[in-house]
Amino acid sequence: MTRLVFPEGFVWGAATAAYQIEGAVGEDGRGLSIWDTFARTPGNVVGGDTGDVAADHYHRFGADVAMMRDLGLSAYRFSVAWPRVQPTGRGPANAAGLDFYDRLVDEILGSGIDPMLTLYHWDLPQALDGGWTSRDTAARFAEYAAIVANRLGDRVSRWTTLNEPWCSAFLGYASGVHAPGRKEPAEALKAVHHLMLAHGLGTRALRDALPATAEVSIVLNLAAVSPASPEGKDAARRVDGLANRIFLDPLFGAGYPADVKRDTADLTDWSFVHDGDEAVIATPIDLLGVNYYSPTVVDLGTAEPDSPWPHDIETVAPPGPRTAMGWPIDASGLGAILTRLRDEYPPIPVMITENGAAFDDELTADAVRDPERVDYLRRHLTVAHEAIRAGVDLRGYFVWSLLDNFEWAYGYGKRFGIIHVDYATQRRVWKDSAYWYREVIKANGINGTA
Repeated sequence: MTRLVFPEGFVWGAATAAYQIEGAVGEDGRGLSIWDTFARTPGNVVGGDTGDVAADHYHRFGADVAMMRDLGLSAYRFSVAWPRVQPTGRGPANAAGLDFYDRLVDEILGSGIDPMLTLYHWDLPQALDGGWTSRDTAARFAEYAAIVANRLGDRVSRWTTLNEPWCSAFLGYASGVHAPGRKEPAEALKAVHHLMLAHGLGTRALRDALPATAEVSIVLNLAAVSPASPEGKDAARRVDGLANRIFLDPLFGAGYPADVKRDTADLTDWSFVHDGDEAVIATPIDLLGVNYYSPTVVDLGTAEPDSPWPHDIETVAPPGPRTAMGWPIDASGLGAILTRLRDEYPPIPVMITENGAAFDDELTADAVRDPERVDYLRRHLTVAHEAIRAGVDLRGYFVWSLLDNFEWAYGYGKRFGIIHVDYATQRRVWKDSAYWYREVIKANGINGTA
């Protein structure tokens, strides 16, 4: 074992999302989101769970921030619920909604923690007709970004436009397993573009409203794609196009990949991309957020009914350990993504904005022993350290998640938190992984392999 020390000033954080933890969905003027509608529709979420109460963070944020302080976090990544700020996704701000985030930011800063604000983590206002298949939604997003920036920009220095647009587009509009639950692959491609256009317009709105020192980013769940067999090589290329290059290439000024357009020509003619759109999408950012959980191995075959990939591509489960989600545990994929960014795209600082795992945690005698999670986090931090040594400009790491929470279509049955939440009582208990992470932060390093 070797002591792996991270660079001075490395950011140690934890991440959450509004709909997954806040609850209070009907309070203080908050409007309906697509996830409220989706979760309340029978059959969409395991156990019929909803985010109506979640981890009740809306009422308990003071105690939750105190736990962040006790963990020693240098940063906390959270999202703003768009329907709290604009209940219908347009028009003037809801004062009570902004007031909540005002109090939250002040509490975070008062605890010596740097807030990192994500404007969109999937809870689109239900009233925006067409959702992300409508070009107008991108314009509405820019207006929303300006409202939040004008209120909080004097205290928040790190801003993220979108979290994982791949999930919003392909899980929401192609496979239908996320809100709004549509299964229309052509519309998913339209959603991709309008999300990326929203990012570009939102970035420009943020630049207009924020101090010059503020950092603007987007968070992508990039995939480490590999073929399961020689026959699957082209399948891997196609999946890489839809998972990675469809976002990265326009983001960095190269436009949408020609092979992705060819591969999807039977679905769309891409006429939803207007002149000037790609220049807007390529508006410079200061930081790229990368979310990583597991690798993606594909082959030619028959896709599962709810797969977001083309019908002739199947996802293959490689041998080895898995999380409670059934996801393979392989930290090398994170290294592959980070070095690829270094080698294939313009230089940009990177943060790992989500990384973590669900396991079948059990609360026993006021303790949660989760050695599998500790091992998972150690493996991925070891790879992150290796990437830094290899010249990747990696600035920080955010564990997913601070709290057990509403895990989207899986409901409350999957626990990603380093802090256990008893949903019946809302009592919080630190897991062993939280104590371990506190020591990592304190030491600015881990025991890992050389």
